Amino acid sequence: MSEVMNVTDMFGRNVFNDAVMRDRLPKSVYKKLKKTIEDGAELDPSIADVVAHAMKDWAIERGATHYTHWFQPLTGVTAEKHDSFISAPSDGRVIMEFSGKELIKGEPDASSFPSGGLRATFEARGYTAWDCTSSAFLREDAIGVTLCIPTAFCSYKGEALDKKTPLLRSVQAVNEQALRILRLFGNTTAKRVTPSVGAEQEYFLVDRAKYMQRKDLIYTGRTLFGAMPPKGQELEDHYFGVIRERIGSYMNEVNKELWKLGVPAKTQHNEAAPSQHELAPIYEEVNLAVDHNQIVMETLKKVAGRHGMACLLHEKPFAGVNGSGKHDNWSLTGDDGTNMLNPGDTPHENIQFLLVLACIIKAVDIHADLLRESAADAGNDQRLGSNEAPPAIISIFLGEQLEDVIDQLCSTGEATHSKKGGTLKTGVNILPDLDKDATDRNRTSPFAFTGNKFEFRMVGASDSIASPNTVLNTIVAEAFKEAADILEAAGDFDMAVHDLIKETLSAHRRVIFNGNGYSKEWVAEAERRGLPNLGSMVEAIPALTTEKAVKLFEEFGVFTRAELESRAEVEYEGYSKAVNIEARTMIDMASKQIIPAVIKYTTQLAGSICAVRNACPEADVSVQTELLTEASDLLSNMKVALAALIEATDKASAMGGGREQAEAYHGVVAPAMEALRAPADRLEMIVDKDLWPMPSYGDLIFEV
Repeated sequence: MSEVMNVTDMFGRNVFNDAVMRDRLPKSVYKKLKKTIEDGAELDPSIADVVAHAMKDWAIERGATHYTHWFQPLTGVTAEKHDSFISAPSDGRVIMEFSGKELIKGEPDASSFPSGGLRATFEARGYTAWDCTSSAFLREDAIGVTLCIPTAFCSYKGEALDKKTPLLRSVQAVNEQALRILRLFGNTTAKRVTPSVGAEQEYFLVDRAKYMQRKDLIYTGRTLFGAMPPKGQELEDHYFGVIRERIGSYMNEVNKELWKLGVPAKTQHNEAAPSQHELAPIYEEVNLAVDHNQIVMETLKKVAGRHGMACLLHEKPFAGVNGSGKHDNWSLTGDDGTNMLNPGDTPHENIQFLLVLACIIKAVDIHADLLRESAADAGNDQRLGSNEAPPAIISIFLGEQLEDVIDQLCSTGEATHSKKGGTLKTGVNILPDLDKDATDRNRTSPFAFTGNKFEFRMVGASDSIASPNTVLNTIVAEAFKEAADILEAAGDFDMAVHDLIKETLSAHRRVIFNGNGYSKEWVAEAERRGLPNLGSMVEAIPALTTEKAVKLFEEFGVFTRAELESRAEVEYEGYSKAVNIEARTMIDMASKQIIPAVIKYTTQLAGSICAVRNACPEADVSVQTELLTEASDLLSNMKVALAALIEATDKASAMGGGREQAEAYHGVVAPAMEALRAPADRLEMIVDKDLWPMPSYGDLIFEV
């Protein structure tokens, strides 16, 4: 029988959390630190030594030997440099020390991380700064026990080189403007409004031995070749199905690891595709949610190795099979418990909610390009738009109830009623009648209202959720500011807020769409409405540096123009590098594995034809001949496509970088990769399985 697990004892065991701080810090120090954490007050440096000493003692008691500033550079993953606690040896003994200075500030090499020109190679200095709003934690792995201290990462001149710094700036911005909205409606109790976020994480699991036989999975995270097996996900028998024992054992250990680190892992289930799964946490303040999602991704990968599996976080690891996203659930919550996105039972009477809703609709409509860009990465190009839903067109789903309220406001100037949900009757006596929601859900919408929050479904599975939340916070802060400026100056508040809601909704309702976002008809309708359709990362990146974007981010101190321009350069470079690696991996696999395997197959087939003819001239060898002809033709096509890909890749890689190079990889290299894949995938269906040089899709997704 398995060991009984006490979750309450386990949860947060490896976290220097509030309970630990209250127990180990002097009351005066604890109060000062809590004031910074809860109220956003400036950190008092005088307490740093006391906190550092307590943190060190706590960590060492649990076996820690090293500490690291844990930060999130523009690579999309986390980074860390480990230092031991030992001080200079004396008399053959060492002292374990950790100072306030070491807690507050670190100094990693800034020139080796992507900076988009903010840091030249010879300008190495960069700083990591302690983020006390995200708890330090202990990581237990093969290297031992390490104290991880969440930090921001900036250059010598103060520019943000990471994803945390702009996120924290955006949290400040939306807090200030949201409080103005609450004060207008008489709320004097809330002192702080924080975005609350829950990130649903999708992932694939494959057998590690099979994974190691696929160079494309090893180098790029996705299969660059592969024919669909006879069965895919069309029976929908995997979705929410019984979790297999091997996967269940894995999920059990993942949960234990996450709970010890204070990550509130809540929901687990099989996703739509075979070997695809999902993990969802309870909602947390956005900064903590971002850090915890990075921990989730790291843990999913680490634990998979212990179970003889590999975890794939790529957005589209298998062509023709459901891809993986990360639904970013976002709302605004006051420290007094107020959820600004809660419509209540009668949303038509909830004027504060209607104003907040109108502001968000306005923000998403005006900055749809920025929101789309925030979910842009090379892997997501395989999933969004033409490859897979959700579409690359930003639209908002509100549901029947709220759309009806908006229709009333826009057509008659007032809303007099809200549609009710009623009762769901199953027709089975022994089953209870259920309260039915007033509206259905829409899984095809990239930005859907789901009761008391918005669900941004466009984010890629491997991506950080920092960027989309930074954008969401800032664009909503702008809309709140513009509304508050008008309403604070109004003589008749009730009339002014009524008019503002109606005018805002009328001006921006084009972005509301409750229909099938996967349909071709919606693409045409969105174009008629004037909504942007940015089908690729390369098309989306320019949104970062428009005058509209620069004005927005500089007004709220989230990004400077230089920081935006640097991020655009980093993203162009990242896209080019990702596609270049994919193209060169395809070239390598085609040249060294697939083509030799096909030659071996055709040689054996030709030998078989000759042997049969010699043994029995009258025998019918038309089937063998037809197969030989087809395989030879496809092999010839593959050789031509391979040469074209080599030429396109060499030309693109020789370019000077930036937008032009990224466009070459997107417009020339990526189509050349598809042209090479097509004959190779057809050959996989012809060549003997024993001769095919790598595990098939069927091997990977059904044999876990």
